[in-house]
Amino acid sequence: LTLRQASGLVHDRRGAGFERKFALDQETAFKVQGRRDRLAGEWAGGLLGLSGPALDDYVRSVIRADLSQPGDDDVVRRLVADLAGKADEREIRSRLDAFHQQARAAVEAGA
Repeated sequence: LTLRQASGLVHDRRGAGFERKFALDQETAFKVQGRRDRLAGEWAGGLLGLSGPALDDYVRSVIRADLSQPGDDDVVRRLVADLAGKADEREIRSRLDAFHQQARAAVEAGA
């Protein structure tokens, strides 16, 4: 094993480690986003007076809304439209931030 070959092996292992970490970070972000959207959907559904299967359907629709475009604007637009007169955009964004914190803590705790 030459020095050049050993250096290549170290580089390959380091690269594979970075790839694994990136994949794990992406998976964690996806879980956090999904949990945050579920919390937001439950909150918004409660404001709309939904319960039972209607609430479950609404929560799923909020989660789907957030998958349509990158970022939060799609879910914010959806919630602003749904919650007109009940919550404004500022409150919705503030709630999303709080739900994101809750979701991150839960995912990191393994829940």
